[in-house]
Amino acid sequence: MIKNLKLKACEKCQALVTIRYRIQDDDSGKWRLVCPSCWEVLAKDNPHYRYGGTWKAK
Repeated sequence: MIKNLKLKACEKCQALVTIRYRIQDDDSGKWRLVCPSCWEVLAKDNPHYRYGGTWKAK
């Protein structure tokens, strides 16, 4: 049986994904939900990076 997963768009690249990470990546303090690919790029060597949780499709 195949479940219907709720896909959500990455707030950076707009890719439809089943998992997104809630992060801060600049000095604005604004949270955004990004896909694993964007998360990898935004988190690396970023002094403003802060992790805030994981959203998973159900």
